[in-house]
Amino acid sequence: MEKKIYDLRDIAAQEKALLGQTVTVQGWIRNHRKQKNIGFIEFFDGTALAAMQIVYDEQVEDFSGVQALRNGAAIEATGRLVEGRNGAPEMQAQTLTLMGDCTEDYPLQPKRHSLEFLRDIAYLRPRTRLFQAVFRVRSIAAQAIHNYFQARGYVYVHTPLITANDAEGAGNTFTVTTQEMGKPCKPEDDFFGRSTALAVTGQLEAETYALAYKRVYTFGPTFRAENSNTKTHAAEFWMIEPEICFCDLNQLMDIEEDFLKSVVREVLDKAMPELTFLQGYAKSNLIEKLNALLTSTVARVTHAEAIEILRSAPKQFEHEAVQGQDIFKEHEKYLTEEYFKSPVFVYDWPKDIKAFYMYQNDDGKTVAAVDLLVPGSGELMGGSQRETRLDLLVGRMNELGISTSQMDWYVNLRRYGGCTHSGFGMGFERLVMYLTDIENIRDVIPYPRTPGNCDF
Repeated sequence: MEKKIYDLRDIAAQEKALLGQTVTVQGWIRNHRKQKNIGFIEFFDGTALAAMQIVYDEQVEDFSGVQALRNGAAIEATGRLVEGRNGAPEMQAQTLTLMGDCTEDYPLQPKRHSLEFLRDIAYLRPRTRLFQAVFRVRSIAAQAIHNYFQARGYVYVHTPLITANDAEGAGNTFTVTTQEMGKPCKPEDDFFGRSTALAVTGQLEAETYALAYKRVYTFGPTFRAENSNTKTHAAEFWMIEPEICFCDLNQLMDIEEDFLKSVVREVLDKAMPELTFLQGYAKSNLIEKLNALLTSTVARVTHAEAIEILRSAPKQFEHEAVQGQDIFKEHEKYLTEEYFKSPVFVYDWPKDIKAFYMYQNDDGKTVAAVDLLVPGSGELMGGSQRETRLDLLVGRMNELGISTSQMDWYVNLRRYGGCTHSGFGMGFERLVMYLTDIENIRDVIPYPRTPGNCDF
């Protein structure tokens, strides 16, 4: 009969029933402390955040061989589970078998490494406690997103990663080509017979499916060639983009609030050990912040009203708040943390600083766009009611020099049964940063792609 291998996750769930039993586990050595007649191994297998201590003495099989086991090695351990000094299960080992050796120059020796150092060994950093916590939260949050939309009848749409349009109209795209670099490039001679790029969004294609299924969402990688080295920018990142028909801007804000609270609630429910560790790591009030979000009432204010609030603030900002212009991080912080003391929807933004597809308000100056700002992170989501009036959409595209013939498929949606519809986008890494209190986007994505960095 094949022996049963227990995960640490199983042992944590069945702790009382397994105490006194002999079990077998497989995983890795995080730290090995050796004394003359005894040894202590900090063992982890990735299935639970908490490690397990394995204690062995001279009664273990091949004591000298066990003492030679190094940090980082893969092992199989069999022994009796007892209650350790900290109340957690501890193994009194009978056999320890080397499954995969590790060399002396293993970089993850038992000390606190800097985040910069760990980025340089991104292929090993998932073995540290910090990144075990971060990427478990990322996994749980991703599933929570799917759970939310699937439970409400949304269809999951896989939009293309190679596209001939720049939906935001802002450039900064990565060119896709089969032609030899450094030589004259003719788009008509390329693989697709036209200029193509990696997609910055799946929104426009998602709209086509929303007009067939009523409610859809995308969740996948997007790309932006913005030469930025800030803590919140990456060249490759994941986006969640739902599109909903028969939905106006006010209804969209209701959905955004419900969606965010649902995801946060599921993460709190399923990742408390990870959140507790991350709160301690960041020395923050992470869990309190997330629970406060669940009970908060999200304020709603127009962009013009927000600017007036900022201009009347009893404090000096580094950047002046100006009507018709964008707001800065410090403004978002003041609105959420000092003025409203809650998340805030800022809606009806100036038309000139927003994308062509947004619904133009009757004042001719603003569009039905909305950003959700949250305490501690600032902007987390951006969305809008989409422009459904053919003449206004075409007029705006012409103003911005966007080809209506190249994007006739998008324009035609307004001819063929178009209806009021809205959608929002949320950068997944921004959400994970909010959920973990990790400050740099490079530390919430497995392999960050930033200017000058495409290792691994």
